[in-house]
Amino acid sequence: MNRRFRWDFWAWVTLLSIIIFGLFLIYPLFALFVSAFQDAATGAWSMANFAHFFERKYYYQSMINSFSVTTSVTILAVIIGTALAYFMTLYRVKGRSIVEICIIISLLSPPFIGAYSWILIGGRSGILTKWLAEYGIDFPSIYGFAGILLVLTLKLYPFIYLYVAGAMKNIDSALIEAAESLGCSGIRKVVTIILPLITPTILAGALMVFMNAMADFGTPMLIGEGFNVMPVMIYSEFINEVGDQANFAAAMAAIMVLITSTIFMLQKYVVNRKSFTMSSLRPMQMGALHGVKNVIMHVCIYTLVGLSMIPQLVVIYTSFLKTNGSIFIDGYSFDSYIRIFSELGTAVSNTYLFSTAAMLAIVFLGMTVAYLTTRRKSWLTDIIDTLTMFPYIIPGSVLGITLLLAFNEEPMLLSGTALIIIISLVIRRLPYTLRSSSAILYQLSPSLEEASISLGASPVKTFFKVTAVMMLPGVMSGAIISWITAINELSSSVILFTGATKTMSVAIYTEVIRASYGTAAALSTILTLTTITAMVIFFKVSGRRDVTL
Repeated sequence: MNRRFRWDFWAWVTLLSIIIFGLFLIYPLFALFVSAFQDAATGAWSMANFAHFFERKYYYQSMINSFSVTTSVTILAVIIGTALAYFMTLYRVKGRSIVEICIIISLLSPPFIGAYSWILIGGRSGILTKWLAEYGIDFPSIYGFAGILLVLTLKLYPFIYLYVAGAMKNIDSALIEAAESLGCSGIRKVVTIILPLITPTILAGALMVFMNAMADFGTPMLIGEGFNVMPVMIYSEFINEVGDQANFAAAMAAIMVLITSTIFMLQKYVVNRKSFTMSSLRPMQMGALHGVKNVIMHVCIYTLVGLSMIPQLVVIYTSFLKTNGSIFIDGYSFDSYIRIFSELGTAVSNTYLFSTAAMLAIVFLGMTVAYLTTRRKSWLTDIIDTLTMFPYIIPGSVLGITLLLAFNEEPMLLSGTALIIIISLVIRRLPYTLRSSSAILYQLSPSLEEASISLGASPVKTFFKVTAVMMLPGVMSGAIISWITAINELSSSVILFTGATKTMSVAIYTEVIRASYGTAAALSTILTLTTITAMVIFFKVSGRRDVTL
């Protein structure tokens, strides 16, 4: 231990990592729980905030609503994503590469754009609603539970698809052939052989879907209309003008952290019990469907992907329409784009500036922390590795509240600054780069570093001249994904922003709330095109045509 933790470069990096995670993750969470257990008037320790939550149906109903919509979204996403992965992996699909790119774009685009688009399509004055009304047909309401379920399912099933498709590529065809030789075929083969093999992967994907659905703020806020869920309730109580609501909001946020932590630990326990490794010496080969089955498969896949891409297509189209207040009128123009660059240009520049600054910090931390946790294992690096999992279980709105509670007073007054938004982006998006960095480090032999050191290079020089250079493609792949998700971040930014630190996601949200649909569509188009451009760069840098989660 003394040899490992002498005061060299890596000892300082270890200390820096602990300080960063301790100061910007553990301390804010501690401040959250302290505030949750305090009486707003007297500051005395009290359970009154939690009692208030469970005594009034108005509040605890939001928790029930969150569970109902999140569970429903997870079940639908698992069914749709698993079925899609099965057919896309085992059968030839025309336009497969385009279909996969569309799936990835729908995954990485912010869900609140989906909510906004479906309002334009099926809202009370929506395009489809008015068209059907001319024929005397009432379009079902897009608001409430059904709307949230539609938007989040179309947004999140790609998580399951990407996870399951990756797992199915690792199934050895010898297992399938052995089952078929014993008379197991058709649906029985899927249920008894393939499904058990991919169950741990499905559970991992289901956790991602559950956490994202539970934490989503923008979708239920825009399309919920009275169907209150926990993130919306926490936000509403926190920004309430009444001074004692911050403690109550903290109590609700603490309840949400406990819920997500419990789900996370339960999933890890189940996966660890069921996990195993597969050696794919002979991957399953693609077959071909014929006749009616082939037509049905293609129609279903194209329809699903088309529905997933509707939000992006709608916002791009409507961004070029003329507007009169909140109403789209006949004709096309660039007025919405002219307006956003004259009035909301700061939001556009802030988005790129904050996300790029966050990405630089993420790259440095991702590379060094990944090296610590894979190459220099100890009880301290195990603690750091555990801390890196926390962002998975903390919803964005909760993280925003914790940062405000922790850094709202001197000597660490960060509220209202750009720095606090950058910190939230780093904490929220660091895991993407950490995972890609760790994955590539496991593929690099330590003998390369040992050879460099034996030739007289110091460990620090070896890291930056040898290891970091070889890590860079994998690190940049994760960093680009981190950057894409950072520019689309709304949940934490909507709590932390001020007029000077507004981002595009926040600006889109505020424009929709104001019913300024033209500018919202133009901003959404810029955000969507930025996401697509970043994805093209990701494919070029990584040399891949898919995204590994």
